[in-house]
Amino acid sequence: MKLGYVRVSSKDQNQERQIKKMLELGVEERMIFVDKQSGKDFDRPGYQTMKRIIREGDVIYFDALDRLGRNYDGVINEWKHITRELKADIVVLENASLFDSRKFRDMGDMGRLMEDQFLSLLAYVAEQERKKIKQRQAEGIALARKNGKHIGRPKLNLHTLSNEQRQLLASHYPKWKNKEITGVEFMRILRLKKNSFYKIIKEYESTLE
Repeated sequence: MKLGYVRVSSKDQNQERQIKKMLELGVEERMIFVDKQSGKDFDRPGYQTMKRIIREGDVIYFDALDRLGRNYDGVINEWKHITRELKADIVVLENASLFDSRKFRDMGDMGRLMEDQFLSLLAYVAEQERKKIKQRQAEGIALARKNGKHIGRPKLNLHTLSNEQRQLLASHYPKWKNKEITGVEFMRILRLKKNSFYKIIKEYESTLE
């Protein structure tokens, strides 16, 4: 059976290019597993689901080795687990001439030695790229802070609520005070968590004094 694994690093990135490649290879859509998260580890729902159904003789396609992961030791361990313990095969489309475990399997012990060497090299490159990405992100954040820019989500307060939330707050506040609605209902209406809700209420009440 053919399986395909697709990973992008964030929810904003598009996975369609990778999925298209898998479909063109004859992988059924239901056998394409997708994750939208970092490759720093392997605790990904799509990847773990795929591993649970892998059987001997299956072929798993990855667009590139770093789609499998960017952790040096982890990539090597996962590759060996799939190809040597589960006895399935892996094909990395970006380097299919080198990274097709079926070719190494046919070469016996020499193929295993070559596979280990190539795998170590590319896994190392993938991990170094992840470190560079993290470094660039850290440098960008440091520069933004130096220039006085706020990093992360804006602080929640009465002024950062949407117009709709402020209108709902004004219209439902008397009902809450008169116990016509519960605090839980009011939180749900405003789409606020408990701590944020009471912070906003305190701020709102200060404007009524």
